[in-house]
Amino acid sequence: MEQVLQYSESELVLLLSRRNETAFSYLYDHYSGALYTSILTIVGDQEAAADTLQEVFIKIFRQIDSYDSSKGRLYTWMLNIARNAAIDTTRSKGFQKTKQNQELSENVYDLAGSSEIKSDDIGLRKLVHGLRPEWRVLVELSYFEGYTQDEIAKMLDIPLGTVKTRLRAALKELHKLIKE
Repeated sequence: MEQVLQYSESELVLLLSRRNETAFSYLYDHYSGALYTSILTIVGDQEAAADTLQEVFIKIFRQIDSYDSSKGRLYTWMLNIARNAAIDTTRSKGFQKTKQNQELSENVYDLAGSSEIKSDDIGLRKLVHGLRPEWRVLVELSYFEGYTQDEIAKMLDIPLGTVKTRLRAALKELHKLIKE
């Protein structure tokens, strides 16, 4: 009978910092599925998501010493690495070119007769376009493009507090519009 290993978060981090292969296998076995799903949600391509996941685990392995438990849980730290790597993947020139060169048949036939409801189908983007311009830009960048509030503040050269306040107001307005 095979012994099932179970680590506390602190034990796992300690073993990972010592480059323990068993601990790294445990980490991969227990977290790769969740991280892959998060990456796939952003990237939208299974092959690119799998490649990005491998890069994420290499980065986790190399940078485990930079993890600070006082700033959050290990999973949250790994999820941030995965999210940033996925966004970097979507911004890369190679990824952009592969998206431009896809054959129509890849997606057209998959969607034929589909009853899947997407945010565009229910008019979410139309609702967003009905928002005030200063709110619309923030919602587009944050929720449809995947930028963080900090990145948006730097990109638009406005204070972070302003970004947060406007996004909150925009979401309240969207909530009202959806209820109507």
